[in-house]
Amino acid sequence: MSILSNPYRSDASSFPLPADVPSPSTAVELPQALLAHCPAHAATPMIEAQALADDLMIGALYIKDERPRMGLGSFKALGAAAVIADEAAQAADDVPDAATLKGRTYVTASAGNHGMSVAAGAAIFGANAIIYLSETVPAAFAGRLRDKGADVRIVGHDYEASMAAAMQCAKYEGATLLSDSSWDGYTALPHKLMEGYTVLVAEAVEQLDEAPTHIMLQAGVGGMAAAIAAYARKAWGDNPQIIVVEPDAAPALQAAIEAGEFVAATGPVSNMGRLDCKEASLIALKGLAHDADSFMTISDDHAARATDLLTDADLASTPSGAAGIAALFDPATREKLGMDKQSRVLCFLSEGADS
Repeated sequence: MSILSNPYRSDASSFPLPADVPSPSTAVELPQALLAHCPAHAATPMIEAQALADDLMIGALYIKDERPRMGLGSFKALGAAAVIADEAAQAADDVPDAATLKGRTYVTASAGNHGMSVAAGAAIFGANAIIYLSETVPAAFAGRLRDKGADVRIVGHDYEASMAAAMQCAKYEGATLLSDSSWDGYTALPHKLMEGYTVLVAEAVEQLDEAPTHIMLQAGVGGMAAAIAAYARKAWGDNPQIIVVEPDAAPALQAAIEAGEFVAATGPVSNMGRLDCKEASLIALKGLAHDADSFMTISDDHAARATDLLTDADLASTPSGAAGIAALFDPATREKLGMDKQSRVLCFLSEGADS
């Protein structure tokens, strides 16, 4: 494990990024309004895991449980599907229906649940979905996407290769690229997609009686982490420590902060497959350079052991979904982050065990 204190905290303007890269949005009202018309939408639970907090020798452990989110098993349901719903609302003369986006095609690359969100959103409004997966994504997940009506294409050994293929598809097949990452020249749709993620942290603010002292946020390209961090700062100010957790095989955000510029991380394939992204989203990087206090990495072995322990505690997830909680299982980490019996730690269980 390694922990890097963020030298750009509250002065992210000194971190070099293209001038037109926006900061994460905290405008939760639009996605909330869209979700109000969705019969599958309901706030997900906040678990007060006091027995686990006692084992970890901290005051309280709050876990926002995204496993039941809209029947898709992940916070990702709040992202791409909400973007597609917004586009349907703009395209409809009246109320959008199952044919509103007929003839439209959305394409993306996915390491997991983002693809499900694109497929589900497209299916609701009559659009087509093309999802590129790498060879390392389990075949069962490809089957779940096909069950949603998606055209699944397997390309390359990692997320970056499948993303390159998705970009080529958008260029030559006329599809709309709907990525959960962002890069120079591609920010509008991922910015709106990340805005959807603010719904889950807005719920958390309502569910907690007082602000947490620490917030643990697992990250791949960083979209969820950056959206939560931005809204948490708006709601709770500077007091919570915000800690970003990545696989040591894919420290895309930590590597960029340490280098003082955007860089691609290198490393082997991680068992935290949803977080195994070697290049950070520029929007997320801009936001977290401003809002995160620390960036840390955990090993695959540590994530697997912690996930087993959480399963025994009826908190079954994957190494990706539980990575933020897994970081707490190291006593040295808790000490370095100043956690004690007075600490109130907020974590996010971002996906179910079968995601």
